[in-house]
Amino acid sequence: MTDDRPETGPVNATRATPPPPLGNLDPATLADALRTAASPGFDRWTEQIHRTGGCSQPIHLQGWTLTRDKATGETLHRYSTDGEPGGRLRIACGNRRASRCPACAWTYAGDTYHLIRAGLAGDDRRDIPGTVRDHPRVFLTLTAPSFGPVHNRPGTRPCRCGTRHPEDAAELGTPLNPDSYDYATAVLFNNHAGQLWQRFTTRLGREIAASAGLSQRELKKVVRLSYGKVAEFQKRGAVHFHAVIRLDGPDGPDAPPPSWATAELLTRAIQAAAAHAYTTITVTAVGDQPLRRLRWGTQLDIRPVKAFGDGSDITEQAVASYIAKYSTKAAETTGSLDRRVGNREALVLLGVPDHTRRLVETCFDLDPLYPDRRLLAWAHMLGFRGHFSTKSRQYSTTLGDLRRTRAEYRAAQERTARGLDDVEPDTVLVLTSWSYVGQGYSPGEAALAASIARDIQLNRETAREALRDQLALEGVAA
Repeated sequence: MTDDRPETGPVNATRATPPPPLGNLDPATLADALRTAASPGFDRWTEQIHRTGGCSQPIHLQGWTLTRDKATGETLHRYSTDGEPGGRLRIACGNRRASRCPACAWTYAGDTYHLIRAGLAGDDRRDIPGTVRDHPRVFLTLTAPSFGPVHNRPGTRPCRCGTRHPEDAAELGTPLNPDSYDYATAVLFNNHAGQLWQRFTTRLGREIAASAGLSQRELKKVVRLSYGKVAEFQKRGAVHFHAVIRLDGPDGPDAPPPSWATAELLTRAIQAAAAHAYTTITVTAVGDQPLRRLRWGTQLDIRPVKAFGDGSDITEQAVASYIAKYSTKAAETTGSLDRRVGNREALVLLGVPDHTRRLVETCFDLDPLYPDRRLLAWAHMLGFRGHFSTKSRQYSTTLGDLRRTRAEYRAAQERTARGLDDVEPDTVLVLTSWSYVGQGYSPGEAALAASIARDIQLNRETAREALRDQLALEGVAA
C-alpha cells in the first residue's frame, strides 16, 4: 500500500493545533493511551500513523497483496494485514477540509499550490512550458453584492456602528441590523454562484472576441482562455471567487497568443463581462419569495501576475499560495459546520453563531420552495453547492496526475524495500484483496496520534524556516 504525502507543501500550510499533554487527559482516555503505548505492536502502529502524515481519521483496511513472477509462478512478495496492529492497515482519509483533518488538508493544499503554480510558471515534468510566464495572466477576485450593511474595518475609519473593530472581533461580518438583512438573497446567491461563474467565463470569451473584432469561431482559432480558481467564504458568509485567468494560443499553453491579446485587453474584457446583463441569473418568484436577479458585486479586483518579486505582492508564488490556502477551507471559517446537519436543534447544541445560524435556517426555510436547488442538503455550506477548486482543461496539470506521481514514487520505494528493483513490472502479476473495516481512533489513540501529527508539523515548519534562511543567504526570494 502507498500513502499520499505531497512532494512539498504550500507556503501558507495549515498549522496543526497542539495536542493536550497526556497529563491533562481524563482518566479513561489516559488509560486508553497507556494501553496503546504498552501494546506489542505500538512501534508499528506509530509507523503507520507517520505514513499517513498524522491523519486525524485514518481509514482501516484488512486484506493482502501477492506479487508473483508470471513466467515461473514464484512468489516474489506477500503482504497481509494479519501481522499489523489490530490486524489492520491504516491509510490517510484524504479529506480536504482543514477542520476535519489538518494532515490531509496539507496534502490537498500542496497539490493545489503545485497545480496553480504550474499554470503560472510552467512545469517540465508535466509538459507545461516555462513560456507561459510570457502569456497575459491576471489574478481576479469576484465578490458577492451587498445584502445589508455589516460590521467591518473600513481602512482607518471606524465601522458604521462607531467602533474601531480589532481584526479578531467576533462581530465582524455580522449585520448591523439582522432583522433587515436579506438572508434569503444571500443564501440564493451562494447557491447560484457556480452558475454565475459559468456565465461569466462564457461572456468573457465574447468580450475578448468583440475587443479583437472577431467572431467566437474565429477567436477559438487564435486564442484559448484558461483559468484556475478557488471559492472563499467571506466573514459575512457570502461566497466569492479568486481566479488566475490566462490567455494562450489556440493549442493551449504550448503556444503564445497573438500580440494584440494583452493583459490590458484581458482586464477590460473581465470588467465588461462581470457587469454584463448576461451574467445575471433570475430566480423566479415562489410562494412569499419575490423575483430576484442575482449578479456579482461591484467590488472587482484585477491585478496582473508578476513572474518575479519586483515590489509587488502579486507574484506567481504569492498567488499559488493564496489559492492553496483557501482550497482547504469552507463555510466553517464563518463559524458554521464542516458536515451536513438535518435540523435546527443541532445548530443550538453545536453553538453556531447567530448570524451563521440564521443563514443555515434560511436554507431550511427555502428548501421546500426551491426543491431543485437542494438547499437543505447544502445548508452547512450556507447554500453553496459548487466545487471549491476548479480549473479549465488546459490550464495546467490535474490533481489526479499529482496523486499518481506521488503514488508511483511510493511504489518505487516499496519495490526497493522488497528487493524488486531489477524486476520489470510487466513480468509480474499482482493479486490483491482489500476490505474496509473502520475509520478513526479510540480516545487514547487519538491523543497519541495528535502528538505525532504535531511533531510532523513542527518538523515541516523547521525545514521551511531553514529553507527560507538558506534562500535569504543566497539572495533568492522564498
